[in-house]
Amino acid sequence: MTSSGPPQRGNARKRDTRRFLQDNGITLGFGIAFLLALAGQAIAGRAEFNNQLATDGLAQIGFLDYLTSSDFAVDVTENWQSEYLQFSLYIFATVWLLQRGSPESKEMHKAGTESDKDQRVGEHAGPNAPRWARVGGVRQAVFSRSLGLVMAALFLLSWLAQSIAGVAAYNEQQLRQLQAPIDWTHYIASADFWSRSLQNWQSELLAVASMAILSVYLRQRGSPESKPVGAPHTSTGIEG
Repeated sequence: MTSSGPPQRGNARKRDTRRFLQDNGITLGFGIAFLLALAGQAIAGRAEFNNQLATDGLAQIGFLDYLTSSDFAVDVTENWQSEYLQFSLYIFATVWLLQRGSPESKEMHKAGTESDKDQRVGEHAGPNAPRWARVGGVRQAVFSRSLGLVMAALFLLSWLAQSIAGVAAYNEQQLRQLQAPIDWTHYIASADFWSRSLQNWQSELLAVASMAILSVYLRQRGSPESKPVGAPHTSTGIEG
């Protein structure tokens, strides 16, 4: 009698692994790309930082020291906060703001928070709906806005982290130039803090506006960010 237990279990694990990779392809793919980009930023950032130290006649620092430095932290967090700002504004603004012909917009007659029937909450929720979508009151109200609230919280936390790392990096530069450091409250009112923030914000807002209008007239076959290739330019709120 031949036992086929171990090979079957091995094949099942392989199928489960393939299924997991397929089901989470976007998260895994972009997550890996993020880590590679972060590593590249750390390598390039350390080289640039050490060049500046050499110019100032100071000793260079190692890779691990740079990873824990305020200079690296502020560069990372200022990018994070601008990205979370983009998504926070987009999530909240597109409840009411529309763009005719764009798959990035809801249909033109659906501006606003929509009805319970449209959103399938409360008595209109299906059997597989999240539990908090089926109940009423505060839990449903919170869950109904949970994506925007979490994105906004992540923006505020990363912006706070940027300000804390930023004042430390700014004061290090001040000390190297034999100038007096400043405290956090003065830093968040400084040109350095707002320059770092606004230069990222304007690029994120431009990207969102460009995507909304370009997707009216241009197509990308197979992408959910695009309408079907043959859809009319005026078709709104549909994805390919």
